[in-house]
Order: sequence, then C-alpha cells, then structure tokens
Amino acid sequence: MESQEALVYTLISILFFLQILFWKLLWTRYITVLSTPQLTRHLNPTSHTLTAESNETEFMSYMLRKSKSVNKALDEAVPLCEPVLKIREAMRYTLLSDGKRVRPMLCLAACELVGGQESTAMPAACAIEMLHASSLIQDDLPCMDDDNLRRGKPTNHKVFGEGIAVLAADALIALAVKQIATSSTSSPEKVLRAILEMAKAVGTEGLVAGQAADLAGEGMTAAVIGGITGGGSDEEIERLRCYARCIGLMFQVVDDVLDVTKSSEELGKTAGKDLIAGKLTYPKVMGVEKSREYAERLNREAREHLQGFDSDKVAPLLFLADYIVNRQN
Repeated sequence: MESQEALVYTLISILFFLQILFWKLLWTRYITVLSTPQLTRHLNPTSHTLTAESNETEFMSYMLRKSKSVNKALDEAVPLCEPVLKIREAMRYTLLSDGKRVRPMLCLAACELVGGQESTAMPAACAIEMLHASSLIQDDLPCMDDDNLRRGKPTNHKVFGEGIAVLAADALIALAVKQIATSSTSSPEKVLRAILEMAKAVGTEGLVAGQAADLAGEGMTAAVIGGITGGGSDEEIERLRCYARCIGLMFQVVDDVLDVTKSSEELGKTAGKDLIAGKLTYPKVMGVEKSREYAERLNREAREHLQGFDSDKVAPLLFLADYIVNRQN
C-alpha cells in the first residue's frame, strides 16, 4: 500500500515538474516575441501608432483605422431623424460617401504630433470633413461646375434636387461650427481659435474665394486646428501650417495631372472637365511632366517643415505627403 502511495506521489511530482517546465518554456517564447520590434506592432492590431520604421502597408492600415473612427463619429453627428429628414439624407449622402478622409486624418495626426489625443481632435476632424462635403456639393452644382459624378456616384443635386443640395451644403457648414463650438475636450480659448481658423477656410480667404474642393485651404486648416486642439506651441502650429500649405498645393497639382491622364472610371468623377472648361491648370501652364516634378519638389519642402519633430510621432504626416504625391485617383 505504501509503495502504491509512493508511486502516485512520484507521478504527481513528475507531472507538476513537467507543467512548470512547459510554462517556463512558453513564457520564454512569449518574452522573445514581445522583444522583437517588428513583431510587437502586429501583436497590437488596434494600435493607431506608426513609427519611423513603419512601411507603406502599415500606413494604409493606419489610414483605414482612422477612417473608421471618423466615419463612426460622422454617422453619430448626423442622425437620420426628423425634423428636415430630407436635408439630413442629403447631408449624409455626401458626408458618408466613400471618401479617403485625408483631411480628418491630417487633423488627428497633427494633434497627436504635438502631444494631444485623438479624442480631443475628433470633433474638429469631423468639422473639417463637413466643410469638405459642403464644398463638394457646391462645386458640383449646375451654377458651378455642373458635374454629374462624384466618388463614383451621382452628385448630390442629381439625387435630391438643387434646392435640397444647397440647403444640405449650408447645413453642413453650420454643423461644422457646432461640432467645434460644443466640444467639451478643449479649452474655450482653443475652441475660439479653431473656429477662427475654420472661418478663414470657408470665407473670402478660402473656399468662397477659390470655389475649390481641394486640399489647399481645408488641408491647411485641418493641420492648424489639429495643432491648436492638441496644445501645440505657436512655432509648432506655424510649421504645421507651412507643411499643410505645401501638401495642399501638391494635392491640387496632382489632381490637375490626374484630370488629364486618367479616365472617369478610374477617378470616380468626370475626367477632363477642367480642360473642357478652359481652366488654367498646372498641366496646361507647365505641362504634365513639369507638373509632376513640381509636385515632388513640394513634397520635399513639406517634409523639411517637419524636421525636428519626434521621428515616430511625425511618421503619419510624412507618409501622408508621399501618399498624396503618388495617388492615382
């Protein structure tokens, strides 16, 4: 009997020892994986952080995550309900269409660059996208560019009529101001400063003056407002303004080149309309190749304005500049 008990105790001891050995080996393997920088990033797929060592694939994943966050916030900002249900439908039709959300991402990345959090800048990021959506509706109207296609779908006035489209565009501007004004995550001083920047973007200094649906004015405003909400210094905000001015101009140059080198199917909007309208585009003045060279030069200048920032925190803005200059639609 005693020998049987001794055997049981021995077996239990062996099993206990093997279990300890197993968990020790497993823990060692886990620590090894965690200590590998390239693999660590993939263990945390929900992270919104890029680093200087990130690649283009990781940047596209970053853009997708940011886009989903912005889309969720936009959806909540314009619920489909009474009153003025038809106008809300028209607002949502353009606001929630398949955009790249470059402007909101620029706002969020600028905020995080100077030490802020995504949640702090999200109301401002949504406001910037609302302004952009408003400009698209206005740009496509018969009295403006008279376009029938936007992001691969019929333009707003083609679906809802000109009257509703105009009201939807106006409502988006008002809602954009409300988004920032009612933000509880920023100080009153920052809110006021952000609203003033936004007013410049939609007033006679911005969209109204240029009747443009590009990144030149809105992009600069997005970066500046992101820097403001993130608590950036005046010097940091000014550098972001210079960076955004470069990528905004670069966006327009590339847009002009694509307008004469791509089809409507590839662009998701009517190709060649600027040429037909006789507008002075960059390819018309400089030629296609010189325009591409100019865009590359603007990209280099944009990157120069960001020198001195933390190499990891600035990574999204550097990737974004490359994304804009190399975009195909």
